[in-house]
Amino acid sequence: MFNTERWQEIFEAIAKNKLRTFLTGISVASGIFILVILLGVGKGLQNGIEKKFENDASGLISFWSGTTTKEYKGLNPGRQIQFRNSDYDVALQKYGDQLVIKSANYIFWSGIMSHGKESGNYRFIGVNPDYLAVENASIVEGRFINQNDLNNSEKVTVIGQKVKLDMFKDKSPIGELLVINGINFKIVGVFTDPAGEREETRVYIPITTTQQAYGVGDKISNLDFTLPKKETYEEALAESEKFTEGLGQLLRSKNSIAPDDEGAIGVGNTVEDAKQFYDLNLYIRLFFWWVGICTIIAGVVGVSNIMLIIVKERTKEIGIRKALGASPFSIVVMILHESIFITTISGFVGLLSSLLLLEIVGPMVKSDYFLNPEVDFSVAMSTLILLVLAGAIAGFFPAYRAASIKPIVALRDE
Repeated sequence: MFNTERWQEIFEAIAKNKLRTFLTGISVASGIFILVILLGVGKGLQNGIEKKFENDASGLISFWSGTTTKEYKGLNPGRQIQFRNSDYDVALQKYGDQLVIKSANYIFWSGIMSHGKESGNYRFIGVNPDYLAVENASIVEGRFINQNDLNNSEKVTVIGQKVKLDMFKDKSPIGELLVINGINFKIVGVFTDPAGEREETRVYIPITTTQQAYGVGDKISNLDFTLPKKETYEEALAESEKFTEGLGQLLRSKNSIAPDDEGAIGVGNTVEDAKQFYDLNLYIRLFFWWVGICTIIAGVVGVSNIMLIIVKERTKEIGIRKALGASPFSIVVMILHESIFITTISGFVGLLSSLLLLEIVGPMVKSDYFLNPEVDFSVAMSTLILLVLAGAIAGFFPAYRAASIKPIVALRDE
């Protein structure tokens, strides 16, 4: 029979173990909570980056002319290269069947425009019909520049939403005349751009009209292309690099530029640009995993310590079990069950709390590079597997110690 003092000691030991277990559970739960929140933030960054890249055509590759930096075929460095219609034509001749979007443009960075008493200074660009897709813009009224406009050098224009509001207020501008640097153009469309108001201060006209009406001959500012989408990012990157290298060398050869002169022709490849952001995002997510796992490890160490204390306090019970025929394996399983139970329950609490927080707070966060933080199913399953492994690791050494206890020694334990 236990006396009153002995019962009090047992209750105090139980209360003490409960407190330790509760504190350890909080440690594990906080580790999972931090890990999932960080992974959700990483996903939000990835979503924001992907959304940002949707503002331009997918896989857009642009070429523009620059200044030579090397002597070539007797020509001195420092020559200003100027793209012309023939550059665009040779690009289409060699790669036309491989391209989805193809466009050339000529940019006037500033132009005086007026309608009635209203006037303003806006950028206007001579474009091909595909240029709407290059900018990922959308027509909200009327239409965009078409092939007939190019063939006939029509004096028509498509204006941005901001230009419309400045010049026409709430009135529809379709069919109205807009004077651009002293020449009348008929407005045939209004566009909106997901990139924002800055892009909606632009005005588009047919590139053939630009070249004829403003005396720029056959000059071109930029060449823009996109390739067909590939199954994987690696395939898209490889294909875009092959295309930029091939067309770059073709344009250098045509314009008498040294093959290794990188300054004479500029290249913008959004697939390569995206890789930099995706790599950065990957490093961020790996860092988040590391921080979360380190926090979980701290909780696992706490669980292991708790289980060691429990094993020590249950030495006599374990000795009796082994004396009655319990195998070392059954002792190990018993301790592991308790360890896994503690970590799993604590982890579930942390997982559910973090998912709930992301669900509530995530939609409230508004940023250009942060959108819809979330954790997908595969990540949730990964954390669950991590919990089970953590529980098993936390309980292994205490379980091994329990299985090693000799019954005769355990029965003598006080």
